[in-house]
Amino acid sequence: MTMTTSIRPTMTAAVYRHFGAPDVVRLEQLAIPTPRPGEVLIRVHASTVSVADHRARSRDIPAGLGLLAALGLGIFRPSHRVLGMDAAGVVEAIGTGVTAFAPGDRVIALMAGAFGGHAEYVCMPQDGAITRAPESMTFEEAVTLVFGGTTAHGFFKKVTIGHGTTVLVNGASGAVGTAAIQLAKQLGAQVTAVTSGANAELVTSLGADRVIDYTTQDFATAGDTYDVIVECVGNAPFEKSGASINPGGALLLVISDLWGMLRSRGQSRRSGKLVTSDVGKPSADDLAYLVNLADSGRFRAVVDRSYDLADVVEAHRYVDTGRKRGNVVLRIAAPDEHREQGPTS
Repeated sequence: MTMTTSIRPTMTAAVYRHFGAPDVVRLEQLAIPTPRPGEVLIRVHASTVSVADHRARSRDIPAGLGLLAALGLGIFRPSHRVLGMDAAGVVEAIGTGVTAFAPGDRVIALMAGAFGGHAEYVCMPQDGAITRAPESMTFEEAVTLVFGGTTAHGFFKKVTIGHGTTVLVNGASGAVGTAAIQLAKQLGAQVTAVTSGANAELVTSLGADRVIDYTTQDFATAGDTYDVIVECVGNAPFEKSGASINPGGALLLVISDLWGMLRSRGQSRRSGKLVTSDVGKPSADDLAYLVNLADSGRFRAVVDRSYDLADVVEAHRYVDTGRKRGNVVLRIAAPDEHREQGPTS
């Protein structure tokens, strides 16, 4: 293992040992993980507090998925004490056999269900969803590509989107929604964003061609149809939105309950329209695709608020409101370290 001599034996991490409200999260000192063969140790500068973190911490799970979630999150207490599905930072050390990265490399990574990003260090397999960070972005900006970006990109790989494809994004102002707008536009789509009127300016600035204010209009009863509907809210299952999908089109269920998942295959077969909740397994190539877009100015970081690690409870409270726009970023590194980690030239 290659490790710098400045590494400390312990790290600060946001730990939760019980499910519940935001204040179950506490800062604790944990042992810094040691990279195993094939792993890299990342000194985390930024992560996000996502809807996935909210669901894991609060056990606010879509209907019917409680048992399945318990198997991954823990039955009586959390299986993963440190939340955070993504990270942006610097490779601090490498395990034996690592050739893809070296200490000092700026990286972004998706740990997904393994979590661990809300800590000063996290280990990641070199062949996992990890790639070099965008040269044009700070870590706080770069980390916003990961969770929402890979989710939207993963679903879009299930369909064909090209010039003139009509895409509706329901829940367009969240982490996945803001990424979906940008990615669909890069593929040539005409994008309709469903959000509140207060977020119309944001989604339009990201490329949305049309905005539907859900507080005054229900897209599913308006009579318009689309080639692809991206469902990021959980309130537009196929039973409601199917008539709004063109023949041969698709409903991409970013959020679905168990009933929606179980029925999706039969709905696809009977309707001739793809209905899926399968995002696939994000890879390093998926992250690299997003990095390329960011470095070429075609994908923008959307940050609602940023919090220091010491204020992680407040970050959770804000995410719990369900009103975040884009991403809530958690700054892990000390302030002086953040000042030194801007984009490389």
